[in-house]
Amino acid sequence: MSIEYADRLKQLPPYLFEEIDRAKNKAIEEGRPVIDLGVGDPDRPTPDFIIRKLHEASLDPSTHKYALNRGLGALREEMAGWYRSRFKVELDPDTEVLPLLGSKEGIAHVPLAFINPGDELLVPDPGYPPYNSGAVFAGGRVRFMPLVEENGFLPDLDAIDEDVARRCKLMHLNYPNNPTGAVCDKAFYEKVVAFAKKYDIIVCSDAAYTEISFDGFNPPSFLEVEGAKDVGIEFHSLSKTFNMTGWRVGLAVGNARVLNGLARVKSNIDSGIFTAVQIASIEALKHAEKVKKESVKIYTERRDVLVDGLNEAGWKVPRPKATFYVWAPVFGGYDSISLAKAILEKADIIVTPGRGFGKSGEGYVRMALTVGPEKLEEAVGRIRKVFFC
Repeated sequence: MSIEYADRLKQLPPYLFEEIDRAKNKAIEEGRPVIDLGVGDPDRPTPDFIIRKLHEASLDPSTHKYALNRGLGALREEMAGWYRSRFKVELDPDTEVLPLLGSKEGIAHVPLAFINPGDELLVPDPGYPPYNSGAVFAGGRVRFMPLVEENGFLPDLDAIDEDVARRCKLMHLNYPNNPTGAVCDKAFYEKVVAFAKKYDIIVCSDAAYTEISFDGFNPPSFLEVEGAKDVGIEFHSLSKTFNMTGWRVGLAVGNARVLNGLARVKSNIDSGIFTAVQIASIEALKHAEKVKKESVKIYTERRDVLVDGLNEAGWKVPRPKATFYVWAPVFGGYDSISLAKAILEKADIIVTPGRGFGKSGEGYVRMALTVGPEKLEEAVGRIRKVFFC
């Protein structure tokens, strides 16, 4: 029997993090002392008070049934309350808040609601892979927006051809940015809103890293800008903020019509978040500020250990203002893939090649601050010994 993959799958490269995981597992099987700075999965456990609430809720048989696709009303109200407290953004819990099975699924599914085969989308490059894959699955044609250091890793909206802009129906944005760690201000979002209104483009802002920021910087929400809710939505997540990556809880907020389209897609694909997890998520959001302070303190120490150590060793690495990623330029004649391979082969450290995030990611590797300071010090020592002595 001949089993042929669909063309949409053939259009996609191997998923970056699966490739990294295979390389890591091979090195571990060989008995090598691997330090994994590859995938951005927090090493710290979910806070105890969230786990206790999950356990308590899971003992109630009423939580064992299908969940409502749009989520518990109490969860939507808590999500709206968190946006009000954190960003001073008012949201209607009934129409402007949609819980997700992690922000990734919402990002990947939203094109299915608005993109017909051949329609065009604007996607950041480098960028989180589901921006591109979601577009491909919907039959869309991707127009990449290069993110370059000279422009602060912001897309140059003025450089987008007018004919292209008129054909595009949707734009993905992501600040604080994965993989570059770049940030933006409200002035940039104001420009985005004006651009979206001019060309009738739906904006999908991915704000999953707003709660990991440093040195007093407080990243804004796209929805803080006047008119933003008219043109788009914002994705957020409990994954990185509360160390809940495996729990799969995210949210989309903003324009009611856009959210309704996404909800209609989801109603045909999934059956909602396990109710006990939703109840635990309500508890998490009630303590968001406390958890954020603890996380920022921990990631600030880790950032400083890694960035200061690498700079002292001779690798000139910028200090990010947000996210738990370090976006480091390649050196010594390497490209991003060959440098990542060399660091693994010679120093037993996994980093992510920038090329895996898109063409414009070439020239950089990404390192995640998802191991403790002792391991980061060890990683710096290995890199110094192998490449800079």
